[in-house]
Amino acid sequence: MGAPLNVLFLCTHNSARSVLAECLLNHLGGGRFRAFSAGSQPSGRVNPFALQALAEAGVDTTGVCSKNWDTFAGPDVPEMDLIITVCDSAAGELCPVWPGHPATAHWGYADPSATTGPDAARLMAFRDTMTMIRRRLEILVALPAERLDALRLEQTARSLADR
Repeated sequence: MGAPLNVLFLCTHNSARSVLAECLLNHLGGGRFRAFSAGSQPSGRVNPFALQALAEAGVDTTGVCSKNWDTFAGPDVPEMDLIITVCDSAAGELCPVWPGHPATAHWGYADPSATTGPDAARLMAFRDTMTMIRRRLEILVALPAERLDALRLEQTARSLADR
């Protein structure tokens, strides 16, 4: 096995969907992937319902925090192999130029943070979003190495948006 693929999940606030994806891929990736997340306008905190849903699923959240995507555009950061936007507003924003010109894809999910009502309903929205993200990530991590080479990674990641 070579070096793990670095994957950056982007969303506007980096408090829910991108954090769910980061933690899930680090959990499921078996050392083949190293996941990160960031936002264009980070909220500064991770949504507690995201943390609760991840904890219930046995997914480690140690060190996860809401951060600006500029954190990953500097000189002393890991070079990204794949960048995936996970919310509609981040997909339409002008993203920084990333070193190494990584593959990109958009996997849109409804914002579970927008759910109103009792806490049980709000938590369920996070669980549902986590399940949808997990389905795509399970397919990604199961792919053979030849499907993850630099030339095919973008095509593969984009095709998962249809699942």
